[in-house]
Amino acid sequence: MTVLQSYLAGQWFGSQAAKPLASAINGEIVAHTHDDAPDFAAAVDYARTTGTRELLKLDFQQRAARLKAMALYLQEHKKELYTLSRHTGATKSDNAFDIDGGFGTLFAYASMGRKELPSGNVLHEGPVIPLGKENHFAGTHILVPRRGVAVHINAFNFPVWGMLEKFAGNFLAGMPCIVKPATATSYLTEACVRLMQDSGALPEGALQLIIGGTGDLLDQLDEQDMVTFTGSASTARRLRAHPNIINRSIPFNAEADSLNGAILAPDVTPDDEEFELLAKEVVREMTVKAGQKCTAIRRILVPQQHLDAFAERLIQRLEKITLGDPDEEGVRMGALASQDQKEDVAAAVNELLNTSECIFGGNGDPQLIGQGTDKGAFFGPRLLRSNDPHADGGAHDIEAFGPVSTLMGYGDLDEAIALAGKGKGSLVTTFATKDPHNAARAIPVLAARHGRLQVLNAESAKESTGHGAPLPMLKHGGPGRAGGGEELGGIRAVRHYLQRTAIQGSPSMLAAVTGEYVRGAEMLETEVHPFRRHFDDLAIGESLLTHRRTVTEADIVNFGCLSGDHFYMHFDEIAAKDSQFGKRIAHGYFLLSAAAGLFVSPAPGPVLANYGLDTLRFINPVGAGDTIRARLTCKRKIDQGKAGPDGTPQGVVVWDVQVTNQDDELVASYDILTLVAKKKGDA
Repeated sequence: MTVLQSYLAGQWFGSQAAKPLASAINGEIVAHTHDDAPDFAAAVDYARTTGTRELLKLDFQQRAARLKAMALYLQEHKKELYTLSRHTGATKSDNAFDIDGGFGTLFAYASMGRKELPSGNVLHEGPVIPLGKENHFAGTHILVPRRGVAVHINAFNFPVWGMLEKFAGNFLAGMPCIVKPATATSYLTEACVRLMQDSGALPEGALQLIIGGTGDLLDQLDEQDMVTFTGSASTARRLRAHPNIINRSIPFNAEADSLNGAILAPDVTPDDEEFELLAKEVVREMTVKAGQKCTAIRRILVPQQHLDAFAERLIQRLEKITLGDPDEEGVRMGALASQDQKEDVAAAVNELLNTSECIFGGNGDPQLIGQGTDKGAFFGPRLLRSNDPHADGGAHDIEAFGPVSTLMGYGDLDEAIALAGKGKGSLVTTFATKDPHNAARAIPVLAARHGRLQVLNAESAKESTGHGAPLPMLKHGGPGRAGGGEELGGIRAVRHYLQRTAIQGSPSMLAAVTGEYVRGAEMLETEVHPFRRHFDDLAIGESLLTHRRTVTEADIVNFGCLSGDHFYMHFDEIAAKDSQFGKRIAHGYFLLSAAAGLFVSPAPGPVLANYGLDTLRFINPVGAGDTIRARLTCKRKIDQGKAGPDGTPQGVVVWDVQVTNQDDELVASYDILTLVAKKKGDA
């Protein structure tokens, strides 16, 4: 008999069997929860002390590297999770969403962290704003790790991805977490956590696991902590109203099930490719994970004149869906997660039938493939048609969290938008159209009530990840019924777990705090050209003021001929004289080239390559006869912990560049990024 264990305060905990957890496929007992009572006060204290300490021994870059190491280890052992996932009712294609999707999220955040976050544990969120006339007093914002714990309460439908998509953000941010998976599928989450522990990449205290109930956990939290929740809207409301969460203003992020929609635009006919594409999308959302997705399509809005044709197209596809044991050949849809879930879905369908009719499914138990499946939690697809789409309630209010969708007819586009809005806020809606004007008209209005919008047409379908696939770099969440929260969204998710604080002081003080050079701060000028220093030796604020160069008419003419840029402001004396500048001026990109010629050290050395250019602005015009010079200052160093193609260890250096004229006026301003070698032997 397998007893699942919690991982709390550095130990696997629990030995007495409690609730049996049955396989959704054949009803056999997979595992039991434990009956031992956890000490949640000790778990929270352990996270705040040991977890925070161990995580903050690492910086953003190092934690990103750990995320990648965990993802690689999990990927090597994914077959173990696949085998166990079968009992949740998941097919092999379902695993692509939950298990592989979870690993992919870790890889994505590891990559984003390496590219976008600094070395250190202070994230500078500029710009720096001068607050005094002579720039002795300025202000900016920093983001720092909170000194608390993130509590993640997850749903049963994605026992791996649901944990990892939240964990990736809080881990990068340096915040420990306590994960509470839904009990029905917690055996898969526990197996994943054990693998994460085995990877050796998880700092002690960074991740704790609860099997079973949360007890008095929420009572142990304080103002530095956070709670995230995925599940039903009713449970979200109950948790959000917890007295301790309210009294201590503890941040609470909810991602709740919602009545997501799909809209077939009026310009699409049954002969168009988009008609078939949307039908395919709807059926996929009804059957992947047996419809147990918070993003699944629950309401299908179709022009009234095409309602019968679209229903027929859906039914043709649904008739091909085979149910049964995912290990059996040809099975395309598995079971619901549990018998309790099957009862809930059946009850919700019965409610929906008060306002709609069933046009597919519902004719007895579905045909099942595989032995023992008669004891499983299978529920065949149901396609309903609303009797009155404008009536309150019904499919606009009741969600059957399974393979169930309701068709609704509409007259014009405004009516379709209004019907979509009756869901009171959703995570995602797909809008299928051939006409960009329809998209431009509908999407801005739909956006007010929907967290994500997919515009589906024949072109995007070639690469589309689909209606129901939240992506790590895009926001996942929605307003109203959908919970009002936000998850994922790239580095936005990391910032969710950081504290944003405004700081004020002299430029030198701001530079010391942010770990970046701030204009007006003290600079380091030495006899050594900054480009001659290795990454390790280069200091923030190290600066070079170049010699001068006078711009000539020949410079302007030669650059124009070389580049092919013969814009009138550079060559037409009469037209230029009538412009706001009153004279011919040099090309902006000539100034960049000339500045590089002033500050570049040409001999081979630690600076390996130009990596990019950011924040470029041309401030004042430069004409023939003006004299320019440049100041190059080391602004920021990012140790990405990797080597170049030749094996040379290197990092990224961001340089602040200011180009001024003979009157010390700023004429161009930008950041230049370079790859800079480390000393030999440095990793």
